[in-house]
Amino acid sequence: MTETERELIASEESEQRRYEAVSRVRGRVRDELTKDIELLKEHHPELFEELREVVCEDQEGEDGV
Repeated sequence: MTETERELIASEESEQRRYEAVSRVRGRVRDELTKDIELLKEHHPELFEELREVVCEDQEGEDGV
């Protein structure tokens, strides 16, 4: 996310701009990030594992991931 997107998502002042930022980030998560994850899984498993640890950090105690 860009710094501006972080600010907009955290803000409660401009609902329309916040909605647009959420939409842009959601699109990147579904499209670009998904492709990046698959690429890392296949071509750089160590870096994929680092990413997984960061993303799943809070869930480890909850579901055993």
